[in-house]
Amino acid sequence: MEIIRHSRHNENISKAERVASVVGGGVLAWYGLRRKSPAGYALAAIGGDLMRRGATGHSFFYEAIGVRTRPPGQGANVSVPYELGVRVDRVVTVNKPREEVYRFWRQFDNLPRFMRHLEAVKDLGFGRSHWVAKGPAGRTVEWDAEILIEKENELISWRSLEGSGVQNAGSVHFRDAHGGRGTEVAIELQYNPPGGLVGATVAKLFGEEPTKQIAEDLHRFKALMEAGEVPTTCGQPQVLKDADVKAERKQSDEQVRRESEHSFPASDAPSSNR
Repeated sequence: MEIIRHSRHNENISKAERVASVVGGGVLAWYGLRRKSPAGYALAAIGGDLMRRGATGHSFFYEAIGVRTRPPGQGANVSVPYELGVRVDRVVTVNKPREEVYRFWRQFDNLPRFMRHLEAVKDLGFGRSHWVAKGPAGRTVEWDAEILIEKENELISWRSLEGSGVQNAGSVHFRDAHGGRGTEVAIELQYNPPGGLVGATVAKLFGEEPTKQIAEDLHRFKALMEAGEVPTTCGQPQVLKDADVKAERKQSDEQVRRESEHSFPASDAPSSNR
């Protein structure tokens, strides 16, 4: 999992907020310094940070909770602004023909069969779909998504629609694996979790780190495509062994590094074409 930060596009507050921060911060700093007391110096420090906020246009608090009031600029064509959210890249090789792998994935109601966080995906037609996923504390999160670019047997690129419970965008690439070993499936995902980066950090602390989740999803997808079923124990999804997950991650990381020059920068939004 990568927390996205992009120093060239880090303004996340509006012009009105910037002006208010500079003016308000200046007044607070002046008042605090005049008091010449510990409490006054504390107020002056707060005022100084408000002035910094206004001068740079960046709020660390907004960054932490995943909020921006500045109108979107570059990156407005995707659901998740560049400086917000979590970025995940994973790759798996499936020993099946590319056409077969693509066809199975493109039938979106198949996805909950190996993605444990998904409860249902409904194809709404015209490139749109409705998603229902498991959220924290037993709740569910829902959103609508649309396909941006689709190339049969090669690429599915999507983004969530306005008003979605979870802002997300990304792509799945299908390529012939080297040496005739089947199909390489590469996921590039960016999303803004509920609670922003704070929510993502808390989820990671409680063992819900998205990189691990997606690695396990792809492990189950590989098993489902190659063996026709997901490994189970007593009818329940099997918890993957740490060694399996680490091996899958190592394979994915090596592949991502090999193709880094052909992929988009880590701070950019997920690509829709190569």
